[in-house]
Amino acid sequence: MYQLLSGLKIIDLTTIVLGPYATQMLADFGADVIKVESPDGDLFRAVRPGRRSDLGVQFLNFNRNKRSIVLDLKSEDGRRLFYQLVADADVVVHNMRSHTAETLGVSYPELKRHNEKLVYCYAPGFADGGPAEADPAYDDIIQARSGLAAINADADGAPRFVRSIVCDKVVGLHLAIAVLAGVVSRTKSGTGVCIEAPMLESMTAFLLSEHLAGHSLLPATGELGYARMMSPHRMPYRTRDGYMAILPYSTRHWIRFFNLCGKPDLAADPRVTDAELRSEHIDELYQEIAGLAPSRSNAEWLEALQAQDIPCAAVNGLADLFTDPQLLASGAFEQYRDPELGMLQQLRSPFRLHDAGEQTRTPDQRAPGLGQNTRELLQGLQLTDAQISALYELGVVA
Repeated sequence: MYQLLSGLKIIDLTTIVLGPYATQMLADFGADVIKVESPDGDLFRAVRPGRRSDLGVQFLNFNRNKRSIVLDLKSEDGRRLFYQLVADADVVVHNMRSHTAETLGVSYPELKRHNEKLVYCYAPGFADGGPAEADPAYDDIIQARSGLAAINADADGAPRFVRSIVCDKVVGLHLAIAVLAGVVSRTKSGTGVCIEAPMLESMTAFLLSEHLAGHSLLPATGELGYARMMSPHRMPYRTRDGYMAILPYSTRHWIRFFNLCGKPDLAADPRVTDAELRSEHIDELYQEIAGLAPSRSNAEWLEALQAQDIPCAAVNGLADLFTDPQLLASGAFEQYRDPELGMLQQLRSPFRLHDAGEQTRTPDQRAPGLGQNTRELLQGLQLTDAQISALYELGVVA
């Protein structure tokens, strides 16, 4: 991990993917992320495969560089210890519904009583104040409600889920940005702040940024949906021996592409040379690519298109990523031996520091076991060994 956020203390109440993805990025930059879990632990710990019951591989991939403490927030003693952790924290972050946070005693008004300068960020499924504010939400629910499943429909028009936990991860990025914005605001103003990053509203803004299209104008001019994205001929194109993404984008790209393919008439066509006309006729031009793509192999296309600086890529399967020369050269994958779990492979943080010095990066720490750091964190609150043992016996901590 890097050290850009060294000294920033984040109390992390998040679970599953959305919140842990956000806080892992902050931890990768050096923040001290203290993951507070119930005695049952984050549900994502149990997702298999895994070599230990509390360390499934999915959990490992979203929780590195963090510390874990188990506190029963439903108990008075558990809440008291939590408030002690919050007292000198910089940030509290969660992805609960507001009424759940209130029930547990971790709402913003409550925590502000213990730390007036606290940055408090949360990502509920639906924005507070709306009729769905108390409804449960997971990735599939937001994919359905935000319109993502519909625009990802199959050839028969049936909606499909994207095969990635995409809403959780996109909103996780929003949540991480909210935390950083809150920290900057407090640095400038000296006061705390509460920032909400709701899932449905974040994903709607994410998708409609381009798909609001002609409805950006009132009265509306044109349909909803960015025409280039909605084209039925925008696809990985079948080549002689596989599939390719072939994307002439600028006027120069399109002219070069059609000349390369022996189509000088199309290269000079106003639908190609005029940017506005090209936008109106983009589906026809994509159809031309689909018709030309089978004439060459992937290797032949890559050689020819790269020579013309036309954007292109062969379609990788998941297994192909481990031999992609760019990913190998950038060190995207790291293998190491964990003394307990054996050989592990993890994804390296994609961020790279320049000028600050790559040598400032320290080895990543494996995601913590459930409650792995409970005792050391309680000792940091100046509790005696006898007091800590009593808390364990009562089940307040674990």
